[in-house]
Amino acid sequence: MMTRSQQGRTNRLTRPSIAIAAAVAVTAGVVAAAPDAKTAQPGPKLSLIAASASVTLDSWKEDPGVYLDLGTYLTSENGAFELKVTRKSYKDPVVAAQIIRDGKKTQTKALPAGLVKDFSGLPDFAQISVIDAAGKSVLEKTEAFCPNNASGRVRPDAPANSKYPQSCPVNPFTLGSVWGVENGWAANTYAGYYSDAVQLPAGTYTAKISVTKKYRDLFGIEDKPQSVKVTVRERSWEGEGGGEGVSASSESSASSAGPSSKTAAHAGHGSAASEHAGHAAAAPAAASGHAGHGAPARTDAPAAATTGAGSTFNVGHGPYPPAPPALPWALKKQATEKGALGRQGFSAAAVGDRTGQTDGSRQAPGVQPNAKRPAGKATVPDVPKPDLRSLPAYGITVSDGYEDVPGKDYLAFSANVWNAGPAKLVVDGFRSPGKELMDAYQYFYDADGKQVGYTPTGTMEWDPRPGHEHWHFTDFASYRLLKADQKETVRSGKEAFCLANTDAVDYTVKNANWHPDNTDLSTACGQENSISVREVLDVGSGDTYTQDLPGQSFDITDLPNGTYYIQVLANPENRLKETNHDNNSALRKVVLGGKKGARTVKVPAHHLVDAN
Repeated sequence: MMTRSQQGRTNRLTRPSIAIAAAVAVTAGVVAAAPDAKTAQPGPKLSLIAASASVTLDSWKEDPGVYLDLGTYLTSENGAFELKVTRKSYKDPVVAAQIIRDGKKTQTKALPAGLVKDFSGLPDFAQISVIDAAGKSVLEKTEAFCPNNASGRVRPDAPANSKYPQSCPVNPFTLGSVWGVENGWAANTYAGYYSDAVQLPAGTYTAKISVTKKYRDLFGIEDKPQSVKVTVRERSWEGEGGGEGVSASSESSASSAGPSSKTAAHAGHGSAASEHAGHAAAAPAAASGHAGHGAPARTDAPAAATTGAGSTFNVGHGPYPPAPPALPWALKKQATEKGALGRQGFSAAAVGDRTGQTDGSRQAPGVQPNAKRPAGKATVPDVPKPDLRSLPAYGITVSDGYEDVPGKDYLAFSANVWNAGPAKLVVDGFRSPGKELMDAYQYFYDADGKQVGYTPTGTMEWDPRPGHEHWHFTDFASYRLLKADQKETVRSGKEAFCLANTDAVDYTVKNANWHPDNTDLSTACGQENSISVREVLDVGSGDTYTQDLPGQSFDITDLPNGTYYIQVLANPENRLKETNHDNNSALRKVVLGGKKGARTVKVPAHHLVDAN
């Protein structure tokens, strides 16, 4: 069962947030180490490097633990390192293959069966050993490696931009992904939010990092371990003074070390703010439903525009604002435990999210609607159209009605509708002056991207609730709880959505866009005074909503114990034109138990996917 704090952890988005620091460190420190392209063998040459000889990592008193971002990178030369990871269905295992491109020739090399078990990366890729100042071994562990991790160029003539997606998918029902390190680039070997914190007291250590033998043999990586001096300093959020105080540190001499990702991740809070951002600026009032709650916000990170439906899991879709990665875990935990927005003295999103940003550093520009509503006769031309499909429900848990509806039991869940293509879904909303609803239109495009048709497709409505505050497209999906005979017993009241590319579901389908634009709701879905809005669901991406508020989740207070099915139904009224209307439904089996006020839910595995 995924707890709300675990869902918050999924929002952490550490990979993109350190991309620029990584790029600068790698480019500055290892250009001379790049292999000679004239003498290198055909195909990608992979090497493990360390961007810095030393790093400083923080352990927070309120939530002790150190995340071992040691600044080691895997470089790819003489070609890109590319992997295609897929599964035919949820009944089939995940398989991976290396794609080797040599000019016009493409070779596919299957990786050993069972090596990759999910979409989080290559398991047990990096071996990490840590010894303390006395020479005693205090830690041995392995970490997975996502080739799409935070990265940068290692030489100036490398491609200016990486063609690969950012981050590895986190949705348990992902179907396909592409991982890669661009030619002349390097990807951080740190496992990000997939990595657990380790317990290391304040002090100095030496970390030895190497690629495990099975991957050295598989990819021809030289056995060349890297050593990094590690300074662990203990800090306290109370000492930070809520962003105004000075860091409480047990190691005052750590300033000589290069800036670690953990330090950079706390930019805007206390001394780290002055070091990396100068000061915390107030969030613009028009930022979105994610900001403007009075708390200070970080200044814009010096990152280039980045996109991609990576681990933006549920950003803005639930009633709780997402905590950006800049927050220490203790504060994030405090915000989560204190409850919904309005019942806590702190809004996590207000210090990180703002217009065009999902975590304070990722740029997610919204798409612009047509200047005016379409004219002429509505037509649905014979051109490629989207294919909306539902994923089985996940993140399933039992909750009460909070103080809003006391004495009730609810079945909460997350649901995703994605677009299998081959065309993106484009919906524009236009508002007549003084009207509360927008008229919605679906657009169609030819192979050259020219608009060649449109059709009316319902309405859009403004959702004023905290955590939303954007325009919802009505009748995009519906959720129903079915009895064991699969007849409806309860229906969710939630059927209107702001469309955004929150999850990379299958980037191996035809025309999949590895870098979609509208990955965050503050740009995708307009403001209360918007006259028009464009909402897009790109090919390969899906939109996750968490149904955990009364009226959205299922009221199970008076339902008997037993077997039920959560149905996620895309395009329930067939208002949207798509290539196939027969694959819009997905079912997930659940078993209810317990007593009123203490209901339980068991979630059996869905074929090979054993994640609730």
